[in-house]
Amino acid sequence: MTIDIKSMGYVRVLSTDLDQWRTFAGKVLGLVEAPGPNSENLYYRIDEVSARLVVQPGDVDRFDLCGWELADDKALQAARDHLAAAGVAFEEGTPEELAERRVQEMIRFSDPWDNVFELFHGITYEARPAVTPYGHTFVTGDQGMGHIVIPVTDDVAALEFYTETLGFRLRDSFSLPGELAGKEPGSKIWLRFLGINPRHHSLAFLPFPNADKCVHIMLEVDKLDDVGRALERVKKYDAPLSATLGRHMNDEMISFYVKSPGGFDVEFGTEGLRVDDSKWVARASTAVSYWGHDFSVRQQ
Repeated sequence: MTIDIKSMGYVRVLSTDLDQWRTFAGKVLGLVEAPGPNSENLYYRIDEVSARLVVQPGDVDRFDLCGWELADDKALQAARDHLAAAGVAFEEGTPEELAERRVQEMIRFSDPWDNVFELFHGITYEARPAVTPYGHTFVTGDQGMGHIVIPVTDDVAALEFYTETLGFRLRDSFSLPGELAGKEPGSKIWLRFLGINPRHHSLAFLPFPNADKCVHIMLEVDKLDDVGRALERVKKYDAPLSATLGRHMNDEMISFYVKSPGGFDVEFGTEGLRVDDSKWVARASTAVSYWGHDFSVRQQ
């Protein structure tokens, strides 16, 4: 038995300059700034959920944590029991944290590589639609907020932890030369892509240390034109482009990457693959993308 995570629910980041995030999240990405319980934080919507992205003041600019949605109180209690049996220490969300996140219950724990996760249920949603500033629509629903790629140091142990302990399912793999991670010549390290719902992957991990605590998060819109318009806004607001437009092999996403004020990248894309678990076969792709996605632009 594993934890029955339904989707990626929210992310939280730390920032030394909230105005940078106001420009990036609102002007570049086109997220909907919304009121929230703490006037010091920034809250952003992309759908009916009260907040998918929360930016809070901090002494550093980096990713903080990711919240994962469970169905209800019984599912969260089962998660507590499962984590305890697996020897994973966790803590309960305080009343103040539950009120600020607008969830009914929440627990927090760290994986073996100090990535922080929250499991929750009962998040609030709003009566008013999230009307984006540029008229685009984000793809969420049963696929959740999007996906996240996080750093680890041991890809073998990470695959076991995320599948056996947390209940993610392997969807795809991509190998890289082991020398990139300081391993012996001729060895391989693995970038793994894991799913929990019809989105091809909600979580992936890369076996490299990363001070920003996140490689990238992905947001999906429903039209290619809106990806193109967002790419034009990247140029207009002088946001650092991290990778050119391209189509990935594994999830077929057409996207580009832009560096956030938190140091990690945001992938902005469309046409992501939906997966039927009863028919899916995990494979290893031979390239990151069919075309495009030139990551050398980040050094230019």
